[in-house]
Amino acid sequence: MATTAPVCDFGWKAPEFTLPATDGRTYSLGDIRGPNGTLIVFICNHCPYVLAVIDRIIRDARELADHGVGSAAICSNDATTHPADSFENMKKMARDRSFPFPYLHDEDQSVARAYDAACTPDFFGFDADLGLQYRGRLDASRRETGPDDLRRDLFEAMMGVARTGRGPADQIPSMGCSIKWKAA
Repeated sequence: MATTAPVCDFGWKAPEFTLPATDGRTYSLGDIRGPNGTLIVFICNHCPYVLAVIDRIIRDARELADHGVGSAAICSNDATTHPADSFENMKKMARDRSFPFPYLHDEDQSVARAYDAACTPDFFGFDADLGLQYRGRLDASRRETGPDDLRRDLFEAMMGVARTGRGPADQIPSMGCSIKWKAA
């Protein structure tokens, strides 16, 4: 069942984190932070919404890096109930797809809870001072990859953030699979 992310709470401060990555390192928010903005994306390995746009996420992160926007992806899903999202499978996906950003493992789900992540993919675009400026979609793709000429909502928003420090007033929420929470 599809879940929609909430609308942007402009200025909300990015919660700190320190998480292990698929490249063997550990990253904090400060390690990810770019001089003109920071993009944190909650994804996973199995979600059809993520798989439909993962190449576009990679493309946008690469291009945004050239404009001073740092990026990271975080997987917070319960790997017990969804083994495709295990840390070993995360390593394989990051390697096979040549992720240009750290792919972080939020095993205890504390970071997803701190960010109030709702779905995969869920995009959090922050300004240079780590104030939230974008909580919208990547583009109009859903469970299938949309046409190549779709408006690049995330990219255009983050380019605006990199240039002006402000995200667009109108944002269309991301839609995807719900975060797979661990049983209480």
